[in-house]
Amino acid sequence: MPVIGYLGLTSADTDDYRLAVFRKVLKNAGFEDGRNVTIDYVFAERDAKRLPALAEELVRRKASVIFTGTTVSALAAKAATATIPVVFAIGADPVRSGLVESLNRPGGNLTGLSFFTNQMEAKRLGLLHELAPKVNRVAVLLNPNNPFYGNQVADLNEAARALDLRLDIERAGNAHDIEAAFQAFAQQRTGALLVGADPYFNSQRALVIAPATRLSLPAIYEWREFAEAGGLMSYGTSLTDAYRQASDYVVRILQGQRPAELPVLQSIKFELVLNLKTAKALGIEIPPTLLARADEVIE
Repeated sequence: MPVIGYLGLTSADTDDYRLAVFRKVLKNAGFEDGRNVTIDYVFAERDAKRLPALAEELVRRKASVIFTGTTVSALAAKAATATIPVVFAIGADPVRSGLVESLNRPGGNLTGLSFFTNQMEAKRLGLLHELAPKVNRVAVLLNPNNPFYGNQVADLNEAARALDLRLDIERAGNAHDIEAAFQAFAQQRTGALLVGADPYFNSQRALVIAPATRLSLPAIYEWREFAEAGGLMSYGTSLTDAYRQASDYVVRILQGQRPAELPVLQSIKFELVLNLKTAKALGIEIPPTLLARADEVIE
């Protein structure tokens, strides 16, 4: 019976939406856990240092394919094996990350999907400016542990210059840092908030959304889960669509295809989600132009 390894950075609870899509795609293709495949789940519980050992554990279990949803976990899987196929669904550029040789010709045992979410920071800043055009000082929350932290800072600073905005960037890689960052934002009297793309912030949505609401900051986040949890606005890849495509690659590998033959996919479906309930609570009127472009409005 083939073994599918699922290598997670966070936890089963945090990855629930990914797992639901993953299992559904497998089931629709005729692969059911315990019937004709075994799915081994291992989670690092937000401790990236555990990923190499967990990846090696899946190798020892002789996994037929390993699936992972973050850049750091994909890198750990690559370091652990040069033969077992690895499928990733990540927000970073897999070529710049060193995961594959090129998008069209991955060239090794890794392939998957990239939604290039880190490159969308400038777009999110533009949407935030459209939401709050009178604000000229924007708070930015970034995770310094993100391998593309430097790129995020550079892209945001370039976009801020074009929009004539001042950025107050605070770094946060844990709960204490998040609390300290919002204390700084309160003292700086910033007028809006951009939360950078990062898996850690997605796993700690409540810790980020609550203080933003308390400070009455118009805020934009990466994924729709933030808006569904009470955040004002999100713009980013449709994770459901992205994980569906990546999970389909797991199926194709189980059916005999080689990762080197499967080009890295690029997500093309993006979602703008607005939470009108939060907007009303904050006393913010959403511009009609944004409402007209929203893929979903939460009322």
